[in-house]
Amino acid sequence: MAKKVELISSSLVSGTAAASMSRLELNSWDLRLFHIFPIERGLIFHIPHIQSQQHLIQHLKNSLSRALDFFPPLAGRLAATPHDGDTACFFVDCNNAGGEFTHAVAAAVSISDIIEPRCIPEIVSSLIPINVGVTNYDGISKPLLAVQVTELTDGLFIGCAANHAVVDGTSFWHFLNSWSEISRGSESISRSPIFDRCNAAAVDNRLIHIPTLEKNLIAPSQLLPQKVFHFSKEKLGELKAKANSEAGTDKISTLQALMAHLWRSTVRSHTTNNDSTTRLMATAIGVRARMSSLPDGYFGNAVYPAALAISEGELLQKGLGAAALRINELISKQTDEAIRRDTEKKVDFQHWEVGSGPLALAFGGSHRLDVYGCDFGWGKPIAVRSGKAWNMEGLVVVSPAAEAGGIDLEVCLSEEKLVALEEFITSV
Repeated sequence: MAKKVELISSSLVSGTAAASMSRLELNSWDLRLFHIFPIERGLIFHIPHIQSQQHLIQHLKNSLSRALDFFPPLAGRLAATPHDGDTACFFVDCNNAGGEFTHAVAAAVSISDIIEPRCIPEIVSSLIPINVGVTNYDGISKPLLAVQVTELTDGLFIGCAANHAVVDGTSFWHFLNSWSEISRGSESISRSPIFDRCNAAAVDNRLIHIPTLEKNLIAPSQLLPQKVFHFSKEKLGELKAKANSEAGTDKISTLQALMAHLWRSTVRSHTTNNDSTTRLMATAIGVRARMSSLPDGYFGNAVYPAALAISEGELLQKGLGAAALRINELISKQTDEAIRRDTEKKVDFQHWEVGSGPLALAFGGSHRLDVYGCDFGWGKPIAVRSGKAWNMEGLVVVSPAAEAGGIDLEVCLSEEKLVALEEFITSV
């Protein structure tokens, strides 16, 4: 019998007071994400025994309401001011309309049912409050934040989806950590969000006009398996040492070595035996540490993509160090000046596909995100998982592992490619 999730209640949760700001302008980094999906992640906890479940649910609702006082855009809605030529100017109306809070019970689902299967099980998509096909543009009519708290047989799953036109991964976890602080009893939060857009993309803070979107610009695709590959601190140390030794340098980072390893393993597992075949890799570039004018705590999107193409022959014949060095060079080019040039590009909406080339990979997320700092008062999470909204072939979500120094990669590929990859990924 298929395991089921029973929805107990759903309601809108607003801040405890009137919003401290009336609107939030969106810049080019934000607007480029209108046609893709919200960020969605779920945290798994051992069951808290300190209080009744009903009291716990109400406690989480109350603490969420107080947290929204510090993050008024997440309690608002997207809004548009129409202009001539079928264009509109979009912003966040901080109207305190509220985020969605759902309480659910999965009476036959245990923690092991979620974290032990070879691939992320289908049940996880029922634990995160987002529907496949919903885009960030739908924030015009839907909440910008949705939370689902699901009781498991031996634990708790807190799933959260946030509009990606309003937050990136850093801002997403900034909010969740702040909510967990308040849940633990704090009257305030340790790091206040900064909403000022003046020193970010579109430095003159002008309003940006873009074509009005009336349909989903994401091409539909079949659901593919997603598997979490775990790399320990020791394994990562071996990869980094090997990459730097082969390249004759010391500047290749742990993540760059890991990205090169996964890229090469994917190609090795499904080679075309054609040295000239182009292999593609894209990665999200974080701006916060690269742009001196961006303040700590900046709340919004501060990422943009950079891509690299290498022939199959070069990837396989020159080894890990050569591939990692090429990735290092790509990322090193993302300077303050390059970032400012990126902000001047036209906001353009087209079909967004990760797998646009042979075995293309696209990396998102970061191992530096404070995922396991989200202690709501009964201990840190034991694992993090994604649902099915970001189900695209070649997508790789990077997260810190539960133990210090480790990294988890959530990889989405067809079953055939995933099975083949598993044979190569464990070897250094």
